Amino acid sequence: MKSLTIHGIDDVLDRKLKIRSIKGRLSLNKTIKNLLSESLGVSGRKSEPDHSDDFTGFLGKWSKNDVAQQNKSLEYSRPVNMEEWK
Repeated sequence: MKSLTIHGIDDVLDRKLKIRSIKGRLSLNKTIKNLLSESLGVSGRKSEPDHSDDFTGFLGKWSKNDVAQQNKSLEYSRPVNMEEWK
């Protein structure tokens, strides 16, 4: 496999790529590879397997409710008192 470096990505494109990556639950690298493959008409090639759930049985997986409860329990620790950091 070859590697490619792209210079000069503007802020708008960077933000859109990151949003696409998050929505697709894929790495930024995989998102960009998918976009390139689709735009060049080579998306029919065998893609890399998705291993995102391989360890769910060992590690578990949080539901949306679990995440909401965790976020609520951490609310007290999120505000930063800038006076304490001077």
